[in-house]
Amino acid sequence: MPRLHSPRCNERRSPYAKSSSGVEVQQLVTDDTQPDALLSIGELARASGLPVRTIRFYCDEGILESHRSPGGHRLFDADSATERLVLVKRLRALGLGLGTITEVLHGTLSIPEAITAESARLDLEFRSLAWRRASLRAIESAAPSHRSARLALLAAAQEPGAAHDCLIRYWRRILAPLPTSDVERWVCGNVPEPPTNPSAADVLAYAELAALAADPTLKTTVRNQYWRHAPESIRDRHRLFNEVGDVISDLIPLVSTAAPPTPGNELDRFVQAHATARGENDSPRFRKQLHTASPTPDPRTHRFWTLTHRLLGTDITVGPPHDWLCAALTISVNHPTTHPPNPAPTTRSGSRQCGNPDNSPR
Repeated sequence: MPRLHSPRCNERRSPYAKSSSGVEVQQLVTDDTQPDALLSIGELARASGLPVRTIRFYCDEGILESHRSPGGHRLFDADSATERLVLVKRLRALGLGLGTITEVLHGTLSIPEAITAESARLDLEFRSLAWRRASLRAIESAAPSHRSARLALLAAAQEPGAAHDCLIRYWRRILAPLPTSDVERWVCGNVPEPPTNPSAADVLAYAELAALAADPTLKTTVRNQYWRHAPESIRDRHRLFNEVGDVISDLIPLVSTAAPPTPGNELDRFVQAHATARGENDSPRFRKQLHTASPTPDPRTHRFWTLTHRLLGTDITVGPPHDWLCAALTISVNHPTTHPPNPAPTTRSGSRQCGNPDNSPR
């Protein structure tokens, strides 16, 4: 004898969410309980290929609209409910979340907009995974004696965006109080973006660069190198920034040939820019003051620019020309008769384009 289908039995076996009840899973829904244009939940499940439990969940979450028969059964519009569930099924297959799908169904978000947003989210996720993979490979390839230090370095840079923000803050603090436009132009050309598909060497370089930028003592050293003697006496930092930038730009071809530092026109222009910004004149006394602010090169700054050069992929960064000028200044101070300062070297003005680090002063 076939077993009777008991609503009470189904209630015990199927603890459905919210307003769902066991009576809704009756396998036989008679014609007396629904108009021809409506489907029972079982019929909708067969038409859509989705389990009854999933359809109930979608109803409870407001994704699918249902009606009630006099007997309490959920009923669905034959056309719209099936079409809606098919769309939900397809969007779920592409990995879209129920929140996004609900917005699509309610008309607050179009399908193209939802796809674009999901694609952008996946781009971020893939970049994060690529960064993690490269970090793991970098640790895996480290010598046992270096593994602990490498782990600490990379663990502090597992958010590429945060590491990039650290570099931006580093330069903003050094260049303050320059106008925002000058700072942003500098950042655009001298702060590398995190690599989107990094190698193990890439993440190591970026993590080390971020660690250097986080060192407050290096920040002080570089600030002294840039603004030199008595920075509080500088009257026009914007002009100084641009004039030194012009000198740096003109020096690049010379530095690219590995020409040794020597006092000359380039150094004269550099010193005169600093003197004019302070209302002074170029003189042996002023050169000595300028040199005293940062008498010896710091190997950390050289490392910083080496890493920046590697990550930017440019032929030359701002660092080498500036180091060349500092070395030439040292020679000029230690051997003042080698090349006496010109009274007022000619400066030039020019516009610089974002993205060219050689077009901004270090």
